[in-house]
Amino acid sequence: MVALWSGEIPLSQAFWEYAVVYGTIVNIVATAAAIAAVAAGLPDAVGIGLFLIPIPYILTAVVGVVRSANRYSGPPMWAGLAKIAVVVWGAVMTFI
Repeated sequence: MVALWSGEIPLSQAFWEYAVVYGTIVNIVATAAAIAAVAAGLPDAVGIGLFLIPIPYILTAVVGVVRSANRYSGPPMWAGLAKIAVVVWGAVMTFI
């Protein structure tokens, strides 16, 4: 996680593996747990808490991808697109 936060992971790996794959899986699991908690009749605060659990990871992934993009030595277009895509992805994962 420190290497991701620092941007020391290659851009493609940080974006596809850590943000898109792992981040989406964590978000789906947390959302399912929140829905299950509410369906089980637990207090709404429990459901909200479960839903919000992935936010620190999502923020770490977004920052890590942006920092990896800043270090990217390939075509600048890919770094720029990765930054835009990960910010949009982070927003979607936070609100859905």
